[in-house]
Parts: sequence; structure tokens; C-alpha cells
Amino acid sequence: MKSTRPYEMRARADAAAQTRDRIMGAAIELANEKPINALVLPDVATRAGVSVQTVLRLFGSRDGLLDAATESAMASVLAEREVVPGDVGAAIGTLFDHYEVRGDGVLLLLGQERWEPRAAEITSAGRRLHREWVAGAFAPYLAGAEDVERDATVDLLVAASDVYTWKLWRRDRCLSRPEAEARMLRLIGNILEGI
Repeated sequence: MKSTRPYEMRARADAAAQTRDRIMGAAIELANEKPINALVLPDVATRAGVSVQTVLRLFGSRDGLLDAATESAMASVLAEREVVPGDVGAAIGTLFDHYEVRGDGVLLLLGQERWEPRAAEITSAGRRLHREWVAGAFAPYLAGAEDVERDATVDLLVAASDVYTWKLWRRDRCLSRPEAEARMLRLIGNILEGI
């Protein structure tokens, strides 16, 4: 009997972790579909296949859930955007992989940042993350530049690789992904040549 007890406890802990992840995933999905102030616990619970009480038991409150979901989403973004510094084509491909999955949700958050404090926090963190990603992804090209020139070049690269640039080509112009990627590659290539 004693030998099964640790197994049962581990199985319960695994099941609880899976439930927690499912709830956070549901919150992230809903935040990609509707404004944050319209994201309510009954909808999250229904999407996750649990009760509201389960959500509250695991996260304490709506704010606790949103904090955990934001942290989880940011960790996922970091993992999705891993690149070998200096491989421009691969960096742009990785960025497009990210935007194709998350771009519309990011645009929804950006549209809320002036009136929704939580959206403003998320988008502010996202801007920092993107700038750091750019500086890392293109680090070999930036290595010899003086600080002022390096900072200006990072500004240009951030703008060239921004989600709004992706939106302009993929959503507004309805270009295919290869066409849009080629344009971004050309734009970034021109910036890097000018260093």
C-alpha cells in the first residue's frame, strides 16, 4: 500500500499542473479574442472544462489568473523566438512564425493599451522583449558600432521587424507570407548594410 502512495501523489500533482496549464491556456486564448475587461472567469472555466471554483482555488482571483497567464505567455514568446545571432533569414522566419500565431492577439492588446492598464503593462513588457530580441538576433552586425550608432540601428531594426510592419504587409496588403518575409528581409538587409 505504501508504494502506491507516492505514485498517487505524483499523479495528482501532474493532473493539477495540467489543469492549471489548461486554465492559463484558456485565458490566453480568450485574451486573443476579446478585450481584457471582457475576459470573465465563467468563460475561462468553460473554455478550460473546469468550474469557476477550480479557477479560484488554483489562482485565487481573476487578477491572479491574469498574472500567471501573462507570465506563461511571456515565457512561451521567449522560447518561440530563440534564434542563432546573426542568421538574418532564420530570425525573420522565426519572427513570422511568432506573428502568424500571435500577431492578431498582440494587435488586440495594443488597441487596448491606452485605456486598459493590464494591456499597457503587457505591451510595455512586449516592447522591451522585442527590443532585446532584436539586439540579440542582430548582435554580430551591431558589435563594432559606437553606442549612439548601435542604439539608432536597433531603433531602425525594431521598427522594421515590428508587429505593425507585419500587419501592414500580411493584413492590410494581404501579401503572402513569403512575399512579406522577403520585404522584411530586404528592409532589414538595407539597414544592416548601412552600419
